[in-house]
Amino acid sequence: MNDAVNTDGSGAAAPILVAIDGPAGSGKSSVSRAAAEQLGFGILDTGAAYRALAWAALESDIDLDDEVLVAELIESWGYVTTLVGEPAIEVVLPAAIGVKGHDVTDAIRDPAISGQVSRVSKHPAVRDRLNEMFRRIVAESELPGVVIEGRDITTVVAPDAPVRILMTASPEVRAARRAGEMPGADHGQVLADIIARDAKDVLVVDFMNPAPGVTLIDTSELDFGQSVQAVIDVVQSAQSTAAEESEK
Repeated sequence: MNDAVNTDGSGAAAPILVAIDGPAGSGKSSVSRAAAEQLGFGILDTGAAYRALAWAALESDIDLDDEVLVAELIESWGYVTTLVGEPAIEVVLPAAIGVKGHDVTDAIRDPAISGQVSRVSKHPAVRDRLNEMFRRIVAESELPGVVIEGRDITTVVAPDAPVRILMTASPEVRAARRAGEMPGADHGQVLADIIARDAKDVLVVDFMNPAPGVTLIDTSELDFGQSVQAVIDVVQSAQSTAAEESEK
């Protein structure tokens, strides 16, 4: 079974692709989903695929540090994701092809899985294969557009997307948002964790300075609704420009 897509929409064969990057706590996931819904687009959470891959590797007794074996798993597993509506992820393990898949929507959010994701995401061959899978999912979506969010989206996964956005916010604001989502969390510790995460991320990706052609949206002074509207404004502006160009 190859990767598949569950969607409820239909539309152009070549969907508009909106690529959104951002550091931890920037709000890119929740804002991306809300913006996609308002635009009538699908939403592809690339991080969920890495989580699902870690889950599948563990279930298949594959060494997560073995780049070759993990990459081969991508060629033989089944990965099904919804792009519209409630998020849902299904995985079919290689040994069970032809059998009903496992609903891992909740399982991949378990801290035990979260702690293993970096072991599969560190492999270049794994990232290359998943990036190919993401592009295929979008191309086969039959939706008018798809918002794809995660890491390296604007520069590696979809560098030619007509809309590319880097969503960021100050560490203090991101820490406050994260702490607000976790009852009893210590704001100081959350801030320290985010600063540490930023220091680690900056070694491989620049989340503060947009690459050429990427629009920067700093949500430090924006509430949730304003952040969503900022993304929609960028998309609609790009659509208007494309329409004008097509008429020339």
